[in-house]
Amino acid sequence: MTKPITIYGIKNCDTMKKARAWLDSHGVAYEFHDYKAAGAPKEKLKAWAGGVGWETLLNRAGTTFRKLPDAEKEGLNERKALALMLEQPSMIKRPVLDVGGKLLVGFKPEVYAKEVGASGKRGRA
Repeated sequence: MTKPITIYGIKNCDTMKKARAWLDSHGVAYEFHDYKAAGAPKEKLKAWAGGVGWETLLNRAGTTFRKLPDAEKEGLNERKALALMLEQPSMIKRPVLDVGGKLLVGFKPEVYAKEVGASGKRGRA
């Protein structure tokens, strides 16, 4: 039995393109959840923050975060960070890959090979 895989992100993000190309080239079936089209799922975001930490999820390097007024960047805590990510999903680090409940945040081919490659090759969904 194979684990269900969902990749969360934004269609035109370069890192997302690399991650999806890796999955496709390795014959990994997955569902794609586009934040721009479908929004960021509030309950999932809370659960992810509980699992990997809000600091891991928040994309501080992205343009959207960098353009925030300094007052909004100061005193960040989980509640404030989650509100920012829900309001502007491009502030969520990409991709978030859910491999049967295990989360991988960001794209590193060697991590995908270890964590996703082990779940077996399948046709694309």
